[in-house]
Amino acid sequence: MGMWASLDAMWELPAEKVIFGAVLLFSWTVYLWETFLAQRQRRIYKTTTHVPPELEQIMDSETFEKSRLYQLDKSTFSFWSGLYSEVEGTFILLFGGIPYLWRLSGRFCGYVGFGPEYEIIHSLVFLLLATLFSALTGLPWSLYNTFVIEEKHGFNHQVLVTIYADYIAPLFDKFTPLPEGKLKQEIEVMAKNIDFPLTKVYVVEGSKRSSHSNAYFYGFFKNKRIVLFDTLLEEYSVPNKDIQEESGMEPRSDGEGDSEEIKAKVKIKKQGCKNEEVLAVLGHELGHWKLGHTVKNIIISQMNSFLCFFLFAVLIRRKELFAAFGFYDSQPTLIGLLIIFQFIFSPYNEVLSFCLTVLSRRFEFQADAFAKKLGKAEDLYSALIKLNKDNLGFPVSDWLFSMWHYSHPPLLERLQALKNMKQD
Repeated sequence: MGMWASLDAMWELPAEKVIFGAVLLFSWTVYLWETFLAQRQRRIYKTTTHVPPELEQIMDSETFEKSRLYQLDKSTFSFWSGLYSEVEGTFILLFGGIPYLWRLSGRFCGYVGFGPEYEIIHSLVFLLLATLFSALTGLPWSLYNTFVIEEKHGFNHQVLVTIYADYIAPLFDKFTPLPEGKLKQEIEVMAKNIDFPLTKVYVVEGSKRSSHSNAYFYGFFKNKRIVLFDTLLEEYSVPNKDIQEESGMEPRSDGEGDSEEIKAKVKIKKQGCKNEEVLAVLGHELGHWKLGHTVKNIIISQMNSFLCFFLFAVLIRRKELFAAFGFYDSQPTLIGLLIIFQFIFSPYNEVLSFCLTVLSRRFEFQADAFAKKLGKAEDLYSALIKLNKDNLGFPVSDWLFSMWHYSHPPLLERLQALKNMKQD
């Protein structure tokens, strides 16, 4: 009876108190769940000290240990930073940090001559102060959690990647056409065989910033382009080319006359995939296009955006939502965005994120199967291992942690699926 009486008493509280308590309770529930999953995965890092049998012939013990220790350090940092963010966020809510920041920005606007009717100016000042606060404390306050979830799972991917690749990426990285040769010819043949409207193939020199390897395509309609990271290509020697250009030397086919510095830098580049493995990776990526994954993601994204803004239009009129967070006399639109998208939508976002993770993993297995139909199963098998090694990924995962977090299946699961495909 005592428990039910407590529940009845809780529901008899004012609506704003119930909303505020539910937000805090859910926030800590998610944090404890995430911490539980992280500890399960950390146990894997501690206990898995030997290379799995599937990888023994390709991954050496030194690389495996380096990856294991890196992930251990990363998990330690994540635990403490997560705890700090959760405690600080709770204190901000309990002590009225958001309404205080809004009043502070209002005072500043009044000081420079903008009255209460200038809500847009007030909102801009609030955003500036919130950004400054976030930078100083490391606490992320996002108005766009739902849309961040979409990007995590590749939603709106094609539009954003096209804009990024055409206008933003060239400001930071050098894009050069893939030289004529066997690899380019085979890429063009593969694209033609599956009716992929390929127009150009680029190599981006990502090795200057990171050893991360990747490949992707972008473009609208009949104007598709493929981008390969130079770190993906085993036979692409960017350092050699750069040094020769900077020194004014002509390239040499026999390697004679090159300085010891050039030879040393080219020798260092041991990562990357063979041409057959690059084609297998591209077969996987083009599988996403051929199987309609991009279109499906865009449709789901638009439906989700419509639903979110529809619910926002309904909830923005609810005074108790504003009162729950300390806004009793006003209902600023920007604050409504913050409350609804950051807090009220939190349960929906968690469910949506998990469903999209499941869907994304299904798409990845389907794209692997498509590469297998192109006759690339064996090459994709070896390419996945090399890419995992180059990106310093740890190949062993706790099943519950990976199910909740990983939008791509763990390496060993993908290898097992490809092994079954090869046997079939």
